[in-house]
Amino acid sequence: MATLSTPAPAAAPGAALHGADRRRFVRRGLWLGYATIAYNSLEGVLAIGSGVLAGSIALVGFGADSLIELTAGLAAVWRLKSDLDPVRRARAERATLRVVGACFLALAAYVAVDAGRALWRRETPEESVVGVVIAAASLVVMPILARAKRRVAAALASGALRAEAAQTDLCAYLSAILLGGLLLNALLGWWWADPVAALAMAPIIAREGIEGLRGRDSCGDGCGCGHERP
Repeated sequence: MATLSTPAPAAAPGAALHGADRRRFVRRGLWLGYATIAYNSLEGVLAIGSGVLAGSIALVGFGADSLIELTAGLAAVWRLKSDLDPVRRARAERATLRVVGACFLALAAYVAVDAGRALWRRETPEESVVGVVIAAASLVVMPILARAKRRVAAALASGALRAEAAQTDLCAYLSAILLGGLLLNALLGWWWADPVAALAMAPIIAREGIEGLRGRDSCGDGCGCGHERP
């Protein structure tokens, strides 16, 4: 008769790869991290600058979102630079997961407040060529970066890197909401479509943040199991 056995303890973060293979994925992750930091920096400066000049609260808020993602990206780069030392890696894994979790919560708060204010004031999405261009570019760039980051996170078995990749995905989702809101308002007069969609996302973003602050990623723990999201 078959008996139940105690599951083997989870592997330490990053136990799957060693040596040259591990260094190769770390270099790839750093390149992706630097690319994300550069893009979010440019996105934030353009969005905030254009928003101030045009008096657009929506654009300034979009720039603030970029700065939140920039913080998460910097934390991920720090995690990768600590990777080759097992002791520093474990410490950086936990700290980075919590930093990214805090960034998720900040993003959820921004989305909820901004969307709630738009609904309360019945604010029509402001038309902005710069805003449309930035949002459209994010829809192309961010999914590509996020997918590549998830592969690195899976190879290095890092829950922290996987969580940061999820935040990169969220940037694309928020850009899609922005563009969708502009389009629905222009075609159908549905000014409320953008804030309602954003509010629906806020609890999902907040849950990711709470898990990160507890030291767990979306798989439910901080072991860095390497499971890649579809």
